[in-house]
Amino acid sequence: MAATDAIAEKTVLVNGFTWFYRELSPPGDRQRLPVLLLHGLVSQSYSWRQVMPTLAQQGFPTIAPDWLGHGFSEKPDKRDFAYTPAALMDALAGFMDALELPTVHLVAQGFLGSVGIQYALANPDRVDRLAIINSPIWATAKLPWKIRQMGLPLAGDMITQDPLLVDRTLEGAGPYQVDDADLDVYRRPFLQSSDVGRALMTTVRRLDLPKVSAALEAGLRQWDHPTLLLWGTSDPWLPVSLVEDYVNTLPNGELQTLDQVGHYAQEDWAEKVAAALDKFLRQVAV
Repeated sequence: MAATDAIAEKTVLVNGFTWFYRELSPPGDRQRLPVLLLHGLVSQSYSWRQVMPTLAQQGFPTIAPDWLGHGFSEKPDKRDFAYTPAALMDALAGFMDALELPTVHLVAQGFLGSVGIQYALANPDRVDRLAIINSPIWATAKLPWKIRQMGLPLAGDMITQDPLLVDRTLEGAGPYQVDDADLDVYRRPFLQSSDVGRALMTTVRRLDLPKVSAALEAGLRQWDHPTLLLWGTSDPWLPVSLVEDYVNTLPNGELQTLDQVGHYAQEDWAEKVAAALDKFLRQVAV
């Protein structure tokens, strides 16, 4: 059986909304601190499928949820769920409580992963080590046009209802094509319901990136937990040059670059991401 076949697909009801998540438990009795893996915009927990087995093999329980409005989690109407960073942070806290995760190592990727970083900064007692993968952590970070247009009036309504936006986004953010079988998984929510497109459009519109990225830049400079900036150097949206100096302002930060890897690093080259996370998390794993 392939390692990815052992990944369990589960759901949990949290404050009236159903979260879908993937979970992989370590073999044997020894268990280290759980690792919570958070995906970015247009992606889903499926992106971590090749990373989870490496971490689990080293004793880390791994949990990868689909954000509300993404993947196979519930897509509430914007009248019932705000899709703001604050609302998503509160939802993440509820998800962790429901799974009885008092403390985790947290891995956050991409523009939507910024919500996870905000959560860590606001809850240092619940996050031990923090790994940041190609996320907007400086004040001048901007949404790329490919993402920004998803929130435009009229145009956004059409763009976010097209399942092929998955192909254009995942492949447009790095140097590789995604296998058709994997694209089928990413497209499936868009083929099943129009709700996922509406949720994506609302999330992009309400992301408030200038305010969020400025807060992350300032907050991380006060964050003294071990922090890994793991950066795909082929990211056309968030260039590594902007983090090479910034990492020196972090009290306990380090930068590792991933050559020939784009914005969605765990999809582009999972083995590199898994190896880097494994080394970082095991330095002082509990």
